[in-house]
Amino acid sequence: MRYLLAALALLSAPVLAQPKSSPSSVSPGDSFLRQLSETRNFNLGRPGLGTITPDEKTVFFLRGQPPSGAQTLFAFDVATGQTREVLTPESLLKGAAETLTAEEKARRERMRMMASGFASFALSTDGERLRLSLSGRLYVVERASGKVTELKTGPGTIDPQFSPDGRQVAYVRDNDVYRVDLASNTESRVTRGGTPEKTHGLAEFLAQEEMGRFSGFWWSPDSKLLAYTESDTAGMEQFTIVDVMHPEAGAQRFPYPRAGKANAKVRLGLTPVTGGKTTWVDWDAARYPYLASVAWPAKGPLTLLVQNRLQTEEQVLAVDVKTGRTRVLLTEKDDAWLDLHPPFPEWLPDGSGFLWLTERNGAPEVELRNADGGLVRSLVKPDAGFRGLVRYLPAEDTLYFVGGPNPTERYLWRGVKGGAPTRVTSGGPALESARMSEQGHLTVLLTEGPTSMRRSYVLKADGTRVGELPSVAKEPPFQPRLEVRQVGRERFWASIVRPRDFKPGVKLPVLVDVYGGAIATSVHQSMAQSLMSQWMADQGFLVVKFDGRGTPLRGSTWLHAVKYNLGLVTLEDQVAALKALAAEVPEVDLQRAGIVGWSHGGYISALAAMERPDVFKAAVAGALVADWRDYDTHVSERLLGLPDEHPEAYDRSSLLTYAKQDKPIGRLLLIHGTADDNVYFFHTLKLSDALFRAGRPHELLPLSGYTHMVGDPLVSQRMWERVMRHFKEALAPLPGTAAR
Repeated sequence: MRYLLAALALLSAPVLAQPKSSPSSVSPGDSFLRQLSETRNFNLGRPGLGTITPDEKTVFFLRGQPPSGAQTLFAFDVATGQTREVLTPESLLKGAAETLTAEEKARRERMRMMASGFASFALSTDGERLRLSLSGRLYVVERASGKVTELKTGPGTIDPQFSPDGRQVAYVRDNDVYRVDLASNTESRVTRGGTPEKTHGLAEFLAQEEMGRFSGFWWSPDSKLLAYTESDTAGMEQFTIVDVMHPEAGAQRFPYPRAGKANAKVRLGLTPVTGGKTTWVDWDAARYPYLASVAWPAKGPLTLLVQNRLQTEEQVLAVDVKTGRTRVLLTEKDDAWLDLHPPFPEWLPDGSGFLWLTERNGAPEVELRNADGGLVRSLVKPDAGFRGLVRYLPAEDTLYFVGGPNPTERYLWRGVKGGAPTRVTSGGPALESARMSEQGHLTVLLTEGPTSMRRSYVLKADGTRVGELPSVAKEPPFQPRLEVRQVGRERFWASIVRPRDFKPGVKLPVLVDVYGGAIATSVHQSMAQSLMSQWMADQGFLVVKFDGRGTPLRGSTWLHAVKYNLGLVTLEDQVAALKALAAEVPEVDLQRAGIVGWSHGGYISALAAMERPDVFKAAVAGALVADWRDYDTHVSERLLGLPDEHPEAYDRSSLLTYAKQDKPIGRLLLIHGTADDNVYFFHTLKLSDALFRAGRPHELLPLSGYTHMVGDPLVSQRMWERVMRHFKEALAPLPGTAAR
């Protein structure tokens, strides 16, 4: 689910995060934009998915506390329904400022994590201790006594993890793995020789950014061994980021895996936690260089999932921990590409087999496999719309998952042997996520809908509500006028948000808010995801979203339609869907259409301005990929193949190809953070330079010092004001619909 949420964070323009400036520093302007920024899309103060204790008596959860936003630890008592504050960041920092290392900042960027205070916490396996991270320091809370102990580690700890026996905590510091013995509170080094170019225990860039693997080490079930990655970036290209506002600060250099170029060399080692000789795991890394996931279950083998570079083939491997040798449990192949689906493979508690997700039958299907990898049976069929595993209960032979056949909604389902899945909850439309206790008697359910913001409920196994994790969030000042429908012969999913003072029959300019990438859809039954759309609509526009080919949740054929042809297929479907919507909604003025997007959506928006100015008179393109040869290997090569083998695919999918043409262009505004280490700023500079040399007018708004996400409320406000001014000037809203 963490990977799913991380992917969903890419759906819209920059995530509104912890302010760099205080709320009082925001100058007078649009009050809603200020509120949206300062409350992080009105989610500040809403609990997330809690952690249920093994005895199912308590649910621990983090919640940001307005106005500071720092996340605080709370406990919900299942018997009484009461919530108490357990620990605050202020009580530990005692007035000191929170600080993070560059490595931890980069890791949080990859995880789309922008919270301050306690970024994460964990329970020991027996539930007796809590581990929290704050400002690079580690703390352990004894639940019985409430005693808080700061672990005596060096500064800058990353990715702390309890040992299965709960007596140790391991973490990465200074590019090596360390551990602390909790009884004596003493630190010892586990690995040696780690450097910035050859790290031990850290997930490399591609693992974090594209594979959903954020850890680089794993405990053995008996807490005596650690498996860890060694990531060697010595042969990689180095990209440079300079803070142009502070040239005296020098430059930062990052290894970056550009398409067709060298990746980090990753291998997996096994070592005693007391240190000593490393046993290196042996697999065909030349054929399968991507270490996509690692699992070391309580019972069952140390298990790897590895992929070939083109991601058309993958293997599940079992490791002999004494020798490092591996054996193949399962091989998957697909002519287009194979998506990764954490946490699969997922071993059963008794080690008798594992769960596996396959799309070989055209859509996600969950299988039960025996310990040798042989198929036992299918647990969730392809037509169920599986999107995330919640829990499999072997004793009941019951699988809980989130999903459903409608891609704009998501619910908690129960699947039993021999029967079709049934919904656990009722009502809707809604987007639900869930976490279930190991015994399956208690569930934390997150739910939101088109008229409600996220709420967190504690449920019994039958769906009966026990209580609610309380929110202290500010509620939005309005409810979006959101409508979701299907349009056109292809039945594109579409959403439309109308101005709150909408008058039937009055033509309005239309803005297409696009993402269009293979990792996430855009059309959801969600109030939270429609708030910005409503603000834009209230400036005198209809704001619409469409999910065309190349987006997930409508089967492999639909998803893989963009193979070797990024951009044009997606743009074609956006145009077709817009025209189909106009045929059904007479207020859509096709003569005044604009398009806006961020990241992959920025790429589509810029392409629309250059290739379809007959449809899109104006475009705003944020953090775009100009040329897929300059983006990372895992994405570019999955979609387009290797540049040397398919140069025509890269040419066809490059914005630089279309920038050089001598033809009209829609009014185009380019926006990009100068410190972006995902889609580097030079992408937008390359496109701007090509347009300039071709004599094609456009505008450029650099966001100095910002990454792929923009967190400062003032900068977010000014950026969106600039975006809407661009569209108002280009599309000329009708009289009487001025901005409010």
